[in-house]
Amino acid sequence: MALVLAGVMVAGCSSGSSSTQSTTSPTTAATTASAAGSSTGTEGSTPDVYAKVSPAVVQITGLTTVQGQQAEGLGSGIVLDSGGDILTNYHVISGASQLTVTLSDKAAVSAQVVGTDPADDLAVIKANFSGINLTVANLGDSSQVHIGQSVIAIGNPFGLQETVTEGVLSGADRTLPSQNAKPLVELLQTDAAINPGNSGGPLVDLNGNVIGINAALENPSGQDVFVGIGYVIPINDAKDHIPGMLAGKTIVHARLGVGTITVTQNVAKTLGLSVTQGAYIVAVDSGGPADQAGLQAAGSSAANPLLLPKGGDVIVGADSATINTSDDLINYIDHNKAPGDKVTLHVLRGSSKVDVTATLAAWPNP
Repeated sequence: MALVLAGVMVAGCSSGSSSTQSTTSPTTAATTASAAGSSTGTEGSTPDVYAKVSPAVVQITGLTTVQGQQAEGLGSGIVLDSGGDILTNYHVISGASQLTVTLSDKAAVSAQVVGTDPADDLAVIKANFSGINLTVANLGDSSQVHIGQSVIAIGNPFGLQETVTEGVLSGADRTLPSQNAKPLVELLQTDAAINPGNSGGPLVDLNGNVIGINAALENPSGQDVFVGIGYVIPINDAKDHIPGMLAGKTIVHARLGVGTITVTQNVAKTLGLSVTQGAYIVAVDSGGPADQAGLQAAGSSAANPLLLPKGGDVIVGADSATINTSDDLINYIDHNKAPGDKVTLHVLRGSSKVDVTATLAAWPNP
């Protein structure tokens, strides 16, 4: 799976092959993966963390039919509980007619989809293990991570089971646009190598806590290989929706229907705005919530379409929240609203301040 973003290729880390894989027997007691020293806050070594966490990491094989021929996709996942529920990426399991989960000890069984969050590229599946003491991943707190901290990635790149790579958390709050679907927001960035087959596997701190789910890599050449930039879904975002997915739901997300850019000092100077922060509307989806509420997009310049157009509303607040950036607007709606909810937007229109209330729609799932 690949997402093309503004001239670069961002590839979901799910690999494919033409072979098939058999399944064996079908969950009971569980132990929790945590690194040596984690109870005291002392970081463990990479080998210690790997030894503790890797049993909670599984390989996921998805069998699909493409133009009448069977194809196999490979990804990773983490064990959530003793019942065999497993968290992974949606793109790992999407379209698969048959799923197989393989533990680190090579025990392999069939699995079924429980619930999905396609717009956030997340899914929960259940593997039918029986009589096996599963190791459960310890979900950490991604709000407490720090740029530059050491991290390790565990997964099955190119089908190479139980592979570990190490690096640092090299960035945060990254956004990946998605054509006709909700952008992935608040992503972590790492230089720990992730490749096709790592998707759905964990990014782990040196206390053995899962801080994110490895999801995508960026390569300007368009090739599906790692060059130092990997994107990771923060585990807190996953934890928000795991209960719904475990309940068998397909998660949907609220949508306003605008395209915006962040107002900076340079943007404000160019457009003659009286504010230097906010989300400047450059596009409004026809017939969407923003359009129906009367929000106004910037005009276009037929003479020079490359010029930043003037005339758009600036969203500076939503309900009681301050909106300083485009990501602030996306995140506020995504974390606080559901389709059908209303949101009151505080808008600068020319020299006037107006409040606009919109009824939110749902993002289409990819």
